[in-house]
Amino acid sequence: MQIFFILGIPLLLALTTLLIKRQKILGIVNCIGYLVVLFSSIILLGKIVLSKSTVSLLNFIYMDTLSAFFILVTSIVSFSVALYSIGYINKDVERGIISERKGRIYYLLFNLFCCSMFLVPAVNNLGILWVAIEMTTLISAFLVGFYNTKKSVEAAWKYIIICSVGIIFALLGTILFSYAFSISGLEKSLNWSAMEPVAHILDKNILKIAFIFILVGYGTKAGLAPMHTWLPDAHSQAVAPISALLSGVLLKTALYAILRFGIIVIHGVGFGYFSHLMILFGVISLIISGGFILVQKDLKRLLAYSSIEHIGIISIGFGIGAPVAIIGSLLHVFNHAVTKSLMFFGAGNIVSVYKKHNMNSIRGVMKVMPFTGVMVFLGVFAIAGFPPFSLFISEFMILIGAFTNNSYLVAAVLLLSLAVIFGAFIYHFGKMLFGNIPKEMIVTKEPLSSKLAFLFLLFLIFIPGIGLFFINKDLLWIAQNLFQR
Repeated sequence: MQIFFILGIPLLLALTTLLIKRQKILGIVNCIGYLVVLFSSIILLGKIVLSKSTVSLLNFIYMDTLSAFFILVTSIVSFSVALYSIGYINKDVERGIISERKGRIYYLLFNLFCCSMFLVPAVNNLGILWVAIEMTTLISAFLVGFYNTKKSVEAAWKYIIICSVGIIFALLGTILFSYAFSISGLEKSLNWSAMEPVAHILDKNILKIAFIFILVGYGTKAGLAPMHTWLPDAHSQAVAPISALLSGVLLKTALYAILRFGIIVIHGVGFGYFSHLMILFGVISLIISGGFILVQKDLKRLLAYSSIEHIGIISIGFGIGAPVAIIGSLLHVFNHAVTKSLMFFGAGNIVSVYKKHNMNSIRGVMKVMPFTGVMVFLGVFAIAGFPPFSLFISEFMILIGAFTNNSYLVAAVLLLSLAVIFGAFIYHFGKMLFGNIPKEMIVTKEPLSSKLAFLFLLFLIFIPGIGLFFINKDLLWIAQNLFQR
């Protein structure tokens, strides 16, 4: 029942953009709708975890704990973005940056974008999963180029071209998985629930080649280096709330697709092959992102490279494969989503007031925007993995997994990268948050909806016990069985 609310409400909200003319009312209705979606996703995850079962509908919908978890993460970020968008889009309309009509177009695209992301973890058919991920690209491209500036249009085209090339590789990988299934004498099917139980009899060489295509294809969309080149431009030019969705959720949907195919490969080929590839791309992502973060000058591009870093951390955790590392990676998916959303909200407010992206030209944020300044100040320590914030817990668990798995070199690279990036964030944001206010700047009043969105996310970031909530016998059972039959 909950899945109908989760998939249906965004579509209904998209239709309301044709009926409701006042943009602010539309934003409030939107927010209420995603609050219902959030509660539905919580109930869905609770049912699946407690019963340790799956939800299947007409062989089209298939959801296990992994699916429901990613749906929950998507619903949390979608609700926070809907709440933040009320004040943000209304301010753009009042300033004449966009028209009322374009404000409604924003909500139309936003709802279609969210619906396509909810569809990714809900479907059983791996071909439909590919279609859903391609839908996310086509819809979100309009939101990347929403302001129709030269840079935003260029970023949108770059996003479409690079991700389309990647998605072609993913399609070839999907076809090869289907071919491996069909030549095994089984009835043709692209359903994950049909492939996974018989993965051990599929041709190992075909599975190996197919997974490389999948990892490169969906890894492009996930922002894994060196296929990440679209990401900094798209994140920096998109509407601020959409940047939060791109970083917090869109990258994770592609990661979900990699995991779905990865489970088949693990059961068919062995964990070692999956592990080596995930750790390799994860380490490359950490090293490349760390270098760019050190020398970055653009605020939103800095956060974009930080997303590449965290996708690398998540990939390393899954590659290590120890139960504590898998739990850490799942937690990191959640923790990064809420923390990075808060940071992009803060960056959106700062850029909106200062009308600049260059961090060297932004000073005194704590005085000009006291509330946003405090939120960003806390967010900097959270995103850098400083205790007692939730990202510290998940990163610590991945490190424990690396040491217990005797992956000392991986642990050393991870620790060194985290230390360097922590120092870079403190340096960059320390200059922006403090210092003298530019002469033309005055203290700015911030919308209530924006403040509520910040507080909602901060609540989820600040709960040091959120890791303890997940570290119970149910999640340990999930971690132990995620990559094992």
